[in-house]
Amino acid sequence: MSSYRNSEQPLPIMQGSPPALIPPRMDWDRPPWNRWAFQNVRQILPTAEVWRGWGNIRILPRDDRALDGLEVAATDGTITSLAGLLDETYTDGFLVIRNGAIVFERYYNGMDGRTLHLSQSVAKSVTAAAAGTLIGRGVLDVTAKITDYLPELNDTAYRGASLQQVLDMTSGVEFVENYSDPYSDIGKSDVASGWKPIPPDSDPNFRWPRHMFELVMGLEKLQRRHGDLFSYRSIETDVLAFCMERAMGRRLPQIVSEEIWQPMGAEEHACFTVDAAGYALADGGFNATLRDYGRLGLLYLEYGAGILPPEWVEATRNGNHAIFQEPYTYVLPEGAYKNQWWIEDPRSRAIMARGVFGQMIYVNWDYNMVAVKLSSWPDFLNTPYNIATLKALHAIGVALTQE
Repeated sequence: MSSYRNSEQPLPIMQGSPPALIPPRMDWDRPPWNRWAFQNVRQILPTAEVWRGWGNIRILPRDDRALDGLEVAATDGTITSLAGLLDETYTDGFLVIRNGAIVFERYYNGMDGRTLHLSQSVAKSVTAAAAGTLIGRGVLDVTAKITDYLPELNDTAYRGASLQQVLDMTSGVEFVENYSDPYSDIGKSDVASGWKPIPPDSDPNFRWPRHMFELVMGLEKLQRRHGDLFSYRSIETDVLAFCMERAMGRRLPQIVSEEIWQPMGAEEHACFTVDAAGYALADGGFNATLRDYGRLGLLYLEYGAGILPPEWVEATRNGNHAIFQEPYTYVLPEGAYKNQWWIEDPRSRAIMARGVFGQMIYVNWDYNMVAVKLSSWPDFLNTPYNIATLKALHAIGVALTQE
């Protein structure tokens, strides 16, 4: 069954009582089901709340701009409008904040201001923000070995890797991130995290990990020396989160709540999906509202806003471009990766949180701008969609700074 854009007739997924179209358990995150599922994860999976607390909401003033008709590049390189590109790229929510005020906010596909949307790997950057506060207070040490916090990992390929190498995804641990192969490491993660059942046609002798820590404990192969090369491994964020939990004696949702969500003045509670052992999936299971993702971006734009250490933000903007190679250079030819954020280039040092199926938080100091795009693409990865989105963000930034 094919997916549908916002300008097309939607499928009546989970409509009616009982609904006629129910997302299959094995494919809830695939098209077209993800167009509904990414906004309704709590109806599919067990979750743990990230409490916003009793404090004041950070008010985002409005300074609305008419950007729907702004000319931008379409995914095929022709000219379209911003509204046209947002439709073409299966957008659920799009937000632009400049000079601390909302200048553009749009919702599609049934999403609204209170909808929690799955962030996929944007969750990595959320987790890293909380880690940054712990590092700033000396609770975590980036020079320490992972095994200082998790001695059980002495029997794995993580032996000898530092916390900073895990933050930067430069450990040499072999972790196969093949989204279409259920037997790959990321495929096993789907089962370990509780996102998917064991495939019904799988080898009955294959040993599936029961939860995420068991998956980590099974990573015994070293692909290269620690620190030699950036290689995207979702599991690195989970290793980071387990270190955070050991150091704090608390679970990840509470840490994120206390270190980030409450002090930043979130508007709504957020949540993480959890596995059979109650572990919140740090690498992709976070759900929040469009504006609260924007507030997270503002923490970095404002150099911590009194919550994150300024030196953490500065460090996040300075990655090692020499160890950033293909296929990552297809979208970011001058890019880098640092502290679980992507760096656009060494001049602007703009940073991005990115997730499969089209999730993004974009922070650019030259434009004094944060943008958030939440999507439900039909593909895990789509290079033309990513490139067109980045070009559109620059077109927006230029248009706003020239007013």
